[in-house]
Parts: sequence; C-alpha cells; structure tokens
Amino acid sequence: MTYRETLDFLFAQLPMYHRVGAAAFKKDLTNTVALCEHLNNPHLKFKSIHVGGTNGKGSVSHMLAAVCQAAGLKTGLYISPHYKDFRERIKVNGQYIPRRRVVAFVENNRNAIERIQPSFFELCVAMAFDHFARERVDIAIVEVGLGGRLDSTNVITPLLSVITNISYDHQNMLGDTLPQIAFEKAGIIKPGVPVAVGETHPESAPVFVKKATETGSEIAFADQHFEAAEKRSDNWQSTFYDIFKDKKLYLENLEVDAAGPYQAKNLATAVQAVEMASRYLPMLDLHALQAGLKNLRALTRFIGRWQVIGENPTVLCDSAHNEAGLKLAFEKINQLTTDHRPSSTIRPHSLKLLRANRPPSTLHRPSSTLHPLPSTVHRPPSLHIVTGFVNDKDVDKALGYFPAKARYYFAKANIPRGLEAQLLKEKASAHGLEGRAYASVKNALKAARRAAAPEDLIVVIGSIFVVAEVI
Repeated sequence: MTYRETLDFLFAQLPMYHRVGAAAFKKDLTNTVALCEHLNNPHLKFKSIHVGGTNGKGSVSHMLAAVCQAAGLKTGLYISPHYKDFRERIKVNGQYIPRRRVVAFVENNRNAIERIQPSFFELCVAMAFDHFARERVDIAIVEVGLGGRLDSTNVITPLLSVITNISYDHQNMLGDTLPQIAFEKAGIIKPGVPVAVGETHPESAPVFVKKATETGSEIAFADQHFEAAEKRSDNWQSTFYDIFKDKKLYLENLEVDAAGPYQAKNLATAVQAVEMASRYLPMLDLHALQAGLKNLRALTRFIGRWQVIGENPTVLCDSAHNEAGLKLAFEKINQLTTDHRPSSTIRPHSLKLLRANRPPSTLHRPSSTLHPLPSTVHRPPSLHIVTGFVNDKDVDKALGYFPAKARYYFAKANIPRGLEAQLLKEKASAHGLEGRAYASVKNALKAARRAAAPEDLIVVIGSIFVVAEVI
C-alpha cells in the first residue's frame, strides 16, 4: 500500500468521530485492549502523563511536551484531532510519525484490524503507543480524545493525570450536567496516581475530590496555587507572564510562544503539572520550563490556536468551538477591535517552520517583528468573522457568544458532519448576526479578504475543521 492508500483505508473503512460523530464513539475499551494485546502491550513500555478536560487540553499537552523536550527527554506527544496532516496526531520530539511507519503499521496488522474492527480513534491510539514504544521515548504526553473514563487512551497508567477544566461539550455522549461531564473526565484518575486539576468549579470540584479520595490520589487545583498574570504581548504569538505561587512571585517575565485569552489558565495548569511531575522527573526544573515555553511552537509544532495566517488585513484563526472557549475568545476580540488604537499586523514568521517536515535543530528562533500601521488610521478596525460548525453542536448556544457588530461569512466545513452554510446563516440571523453563506471555507475567507480594509481583523472560528481548511 502507498501512504495515500493507507490513509484512504483509515478514513473510509473505519468509523471516524470527526467525520460521522457519535456513531464512531464506543463506550467501551475492549477494542483498544485487544489491539494493545495484539501489539504486545506497547503502552506498558513508556512513562506517560495523561491530559483531559473540556478546553485547553491540547494547549496544556503541547506545553508539557515542550518542557519535557527542553529538559532533554525524548518526548512522545499524542493529540487529536489533526488539522492538515494525519501525522500531527503522533509526534516524537516534534517530528511526525514517518509515513512509512503508518503504512507498515496498517499492513502488518491488517488481519487484526479486520478481526477487531476498531474505530479510527482506537486505531490511532494503538498506532501512537506502538510508535512511542518503538522509539523508546522517555515520556509520552497523551491527550484524551473525548471524555476520559471510556476514552481509548485510558488504558495507560500515567505518572500524573491532568484535567484542565469542565464545560459543556459533547453532551449527547458525556451527559447534560457539569457533574455528569466531570464524572466522565474524572475517569482518568488512577489508583495512587496524583492529579492536577486546572480550575476549581463548584459543580465539578466535588466530583474530582470524591474520585481522588476513592483512588487514594493526591489532588491539587492549579488555580488555588498558581496564577499567570499577563504582562504584555509583543505580538500576536508570544506573551509574557509573571507567575505567582500562593500569591508570591514565582517566575518573572516568563515568555510563552503562544497567545490567546485562555492561555493564562492553561499556563497555570501546566506549571502545576510540571511541579507535580518533577517529583518523578527531576530534570523538569525551572530552566526547562522557561526554555520549553519560550520555544513552544518550534519544539512541538503547536498550531491552530490564536494563530495569525495573514496581514493587511490581519487574519486570525482560533479553534475555540464550545461555550467557554468562544466566550473568552470573543471577549479578547472585542477588546482588540474597540480599543481605537492603530491596528497592528505581524509578519507570520513561523508559517514555514510550522509546515516544515522537521523542527529546527536549535531551541532558539528569531523573534517576530511587529509592523504597526501608520497612526493616521481614521476609524477603529472592523471585524469580519468566517465561521462554521458541525451539525451535532448546540449551535444556538454557541452563537449567543458571537458579536452582533461584525460582518459574517458562513461556510460548511468539508466533512460529512459539517453544518450547511445556509442553515447556519438562518440560525445566526435569529441572533442578529448578518452575513452571507458560501460554498466553502476557502471561498468565505476569500470574500472576507476582498471586503476587509488593511486595518481590519478577520477571524476564522467556530470549528476545528473550519480552521483546518485555511491554516
């Protein structure tokens, strides 16, 4: 099989959640256990950190991977879903799993795949664990796919479990209340394994405490100990923070090669997790924390979150797609477009790096250059929003967070679950959001670029799969 034929087999013959939705979600670990047994249990051959939660688990996973890499550990990183390249899901020290290994995995295990009939996600998890075992990684950062208790990744026994936060998402599979959702997320807490929880929420915290008590696991809530206070953002991609521990300055002027209104909470969670994991991995010291976060994108190929892909006008992509993520994103976007200060754009210096086949050989990279527009801009920037959703999302709730003072470009993501653009336009109109429907995300973005003035802001948001089509 060629690599293309292998991907066609994976995408077409196996139920794939991001394409077909709930039908691909199996509330059972049987297939994953069977696959791992067939592969001689690769998940038992490396240490791991397990990261779950509703929002931020991808960002926190990348942060932890960057810190581990900066500490000199050979680091595996498993995430989902992917944006452009299937191999984004499985990385070792920032390098994608080789195409030949993807092909070999499917060819060598074809009979077992046909016998077990795993979902796409179950097969991806098994492939990642097999790759990490073959590469003899020192540590693997494993992001939960959906939920936790019955997620395919939950066959591992990690050094540390991390739960970022709880919000409403995937209610049709995880439950309609925050305690129900928290119960599913708490399923990654293992006997005797400590757990770091990002946020203390009155409805979810008791669920986590109860589970940790039952399993004899130490539990720490990051927001009760750490605070990341943003000092400044020199451009759209790099941010400086002061970190406070128990209200005392812990780290001053910490540079993080990421931006976005949600990253302060994610950073506090990551710092808490690093502190707890350092008991088992003492090389995870403050130097590794600083070096890793400063070079986050270069080390891990972190993409899709608050990512600038164009200038004049600025084009910002963000994969926020549920209530909590959209609320934070639009609060920041509203601030950016109502400040009445001259708009700024950046030269997207890291695009070539992010698309390259391998990370650079050094931790250090040139800093971004800020290119302010002339101070003669006579009006505040206008906001143009390119958006789309999947059809099993509670779109009406999500649309409640979108600003009325914007021009909209509605599009259908190029997946079977994509919500039809015309239907989305009609739903949005009921919320006072006006615009046009387009046949594709790319056409919608082209229309926004044509309509926008150089000082305007275009935001692509609403679904990971909408963002994936333009980055």
